This record gives sequence, structure tokens and C-alpha cells, in this order.
Amino acid sequence: MSATNSQATRMAISPWKQLLMNALESNSHLKHSTFFQLATIGTNGRPSNRTVVFRGFQDNTDKIQINTDGRSRKIEELKHCSSGEQREKSWFASSLRSRLQYLGPNPGLPCLSEETQREISLDPSTGPVDAFCLLILDPDQVDYLNLKSNLRLTYKSSVSATAEKSWSVERVNP
Repeated sequence: MSATNSQATRMAISPWKQLLMNALESNSHLKHSTFFQLATIGTNGRPSNRTVVFRGFQDNTDKIQINTDGRSRKIEELKHCSSGEQREKSWFASSLRSRLQYLGPNPGLPCLSEETQREISLDPSTGPVDAFCLLILDPDQVDYLNLKSNLRLTYKSSVSATAEKSWSVERVNP
């Protein structure tokens, strides 16, 4: 479906999701292809930006999953409540090396010793630790930019009176 510059086109599904999946697949050979930036407003009122890892979509939705340390500032900034069943599924989907990060020192504090990380062990069958947090983002706007084709699309969602989510797309200047 194409859109003109002056008129947005309405869509019932998440049309940007397939664009994201295609980009991830075509760049899967790049180790950092699943990294993206998450910006929040800090408790001091200033912007706070960090790199997170895209962990997929929540069951058949366009809600983006991120695993994070519950002790990090972003959790306080987002005032996030975790979801137990999805949390455990995400925990076991992570590598053992990734899970070990949640047993280390608190993120964002000064590093006191490199030895601390080497001493930590974890039984692979053990469920999520307290510090493991599943963050689910429900996008209401997506800005797609492809510099190779000089294409930029802005997707915006709206919710109908019957609580159905639909998307509109508009082609904008890159």
C-alpha cells in the first residue's frame, strides 16, 4: 500500500513490523543488528538514552520485548510493572551468559573488581532472579528511515471506539 505526502493511509495491521523483521533478517550477520536506543526522561527531568537489545515481539502482537536489569534507572524512569508469565519465558530464552549479568553488581555503579564477574555461577534450570525484568513496549508511533532508498515513512496508531488499533502511514521527507 502506498501513501502520498499529503494524505495518510489507514491500515488495520502493524505495517512497520514486517519492515523491521526484514531489516533484522538482512542484517543478521551483524552482531549489533538487534541493538537499538531507548530514551526516557530521567528523574532529574533530563533525557536519558541507552542501548538495549531487541528480544522480539510479545506473542502475536506488535509489542516490543526487552530484557533488562530491574535495578537499572530505566525501570524507575518508566514506572514499569513486570508480567510474570512472559518474564519466565524470556528468562529461559536468554543465553546462560546473558542470565549471569543479572547476578553481578548493580548496573551504573562504579566497577570495583573484574574478579566479581568470574566468580558468579548459575544453575541453568533456575528460574528468573529478582533483578531480571521484562520490559514490553507498545509503540504508538514508528518512524521508518531507509537511507539507501531515501525513503522515510511515519506510522501512527489510533484506537477506535471499539478498542481496535489501526495504523496510518505517511511518506515524509528523509
